Amino acid sequence: MKMFKSHFWYNKSQRNGIFFLVFLIIILQTIIVFGDFSSDEKVDLDTTKVIAFHQQIDSLQAIEIENRKPKIYPFNPNYITDYKGEQLGMSLKEIDRLLAFRKTNKFINSKSEFQKVTQVSDSLLNQISPYFKFPDWVVKSSKQKPKYNVSSSSVEKFYIKKKVSTTDLNKATAEDFKTISGIGAAFSERIIKYRSKLQGFSFESQLNEVWGLENEVTEKIIAIFKIYEKPIIKKTNVNTVTFKGLLKNPYIDYNLCKKIFEYRDEVAELQNISELKNIKDFPLDKYDRIVLYLVAE
Repeated sequence: MKMFKSHFWYNKSQRNGIFFLVFLIIILQTIIVFGDFSSDEKVDLDTTKVIAFHQQIDSLQAIEIENRKPKIYPFNPNYITDYKGEQLGMSLKEIDRLLAFRKTNKFINSKSEFQKVTQVSDSLLNQISPYFKFPDWVVKSSKQKPKYNVSSSSVEKFYIKKKVSTTDLNKATAEDFKTISGIGAAFSERIIKYRSKLQGFSFESQLNEVWGLENEVTEKIIAIFKIYEKPIIKKTNVNTVTFKGLLKNPYIDYNLCKKIFEYRDEVAELQNISELKNIKDFPLDKYDRIVLYLVAE
């Protein structure tokens, strides 16, 4: 009992200290609970300084958002990849249409032709077309286009300069091609060189494969020049040709050449040239052109 008493018994000064401490705590609690610490002073948020400060913050945020966006530099739309097309906002179907068009060895030479091939919306075209960069000769030729629309039925409008020496597509000279409106020295020489590479045009549609030649210009050429006799092309035996020799075929690239050799090794020997169609991912749309230069013997 004395032990407990020694712990709970205080002298007079200690009791006075305890009472004063309790009194002080009660006073502080009362001030906290019932005291009014709010300020009646209102801050005007519509002042010129505050508005200017908010505008500055908004402008900095806009600049930061713009900086985070991927920058677009001038580019040739003929070489848009899947990744590049996605960055530009094109859909997968629009990108596939462009890639399919390029596989035909044709090229886009204007923003209107780009929209025609890809079928992109007007809004997207207006957004990305300012970044289109075509070769200089394309830009120059577009500026030199006649102001009138050429009708496919009016042959006399296709050439005004002079008469041609022949209307045979495989015998026409560079000067003959120059008589076509829209074809100058560069294009005429390019047609002649491509004709030599092919050993002569076997199909009139092969004109579409000439680099940079627009469809409407091709139609003008076909309206005047025809294939009267198909060229005599020296065919190569697909079973004995070398890898380098097969690559000389104007329609066979490295990957297709490799696939043909792998298939030849697999079957030992092709009995018929049509067996090329059995090769996986063989470009059937080019079959009639590829076999112009090949034979299975």
